[in-house]
Amino acid sequence: MTTGAELKRRAVHASGVGFPALYLFDVVDWPTLGWLLLVGAGVAAGLETIRLGVGLDWAIYETLTREYERDNVAGYALYMFSMTGVALVFEPPVAVPGMLMLAIGDPVSGLLGSNEAGRAKRVGVLGVMFAVCFGLAAVVLVGAVPLVPALGAAAVGAAGATVADGFTPVIRGYVLDDNLTIPPVACLGIWVVLRVAG
Repeated sequence: MTTGAELKRRAVHASGVGFPALYLFDVVDWPTLGWLLLVGAGVAAGLETIRLGVGLDWAIYETLTREYERDNVAGYALYMFSMTGVALVFEPPVAVPGMLMLAIGDPVSGLLGSNEAGRAKRVGVLGVMFAVCFGLAAVVLVGAVPLVPALGAAAVGAAGATVADGFTPVIRGYVLDDNLTIPPVACLGIWVVLRVAG
């Protein structure tokens, strides 16, 4: 059952689509978007430093963070770090699909079913995640590269995002949050396919 707090988390998560949308709708150019993301990531890093080091007892943290995030870097900061990272490393046709997979695919998947750290999501949820991510990537890539490489890259990127979303490993007691892993895994897959095809 999806709780009110979970719905709020998913809504905030989906609002991150505003970053790639600024570029897709020609509101800002790619370098400017990179700077905006850097500022956002810097603010998130500052807030997390204060929250974890000094203590920042805002009610919003109680609502929007999960239990395992209380003593670790919260998902919203990891979200900003991963979006910023792919925007700085990859060109738009590669980075934007990864960003959209995190902003849209992840909350859709989360509404259908969550998983405990160290356990995989249900097959049906993984299938929906793959379909959503493939569709998002294909829409962006088909306009930028030839059809066959675009669809191949979209499929590989979507598969990477699905794996990152569907299984959250725990490494030495630290949960490797999918907010951190979805964009880089997806973008790396897309980049490799386009390099091979090129």
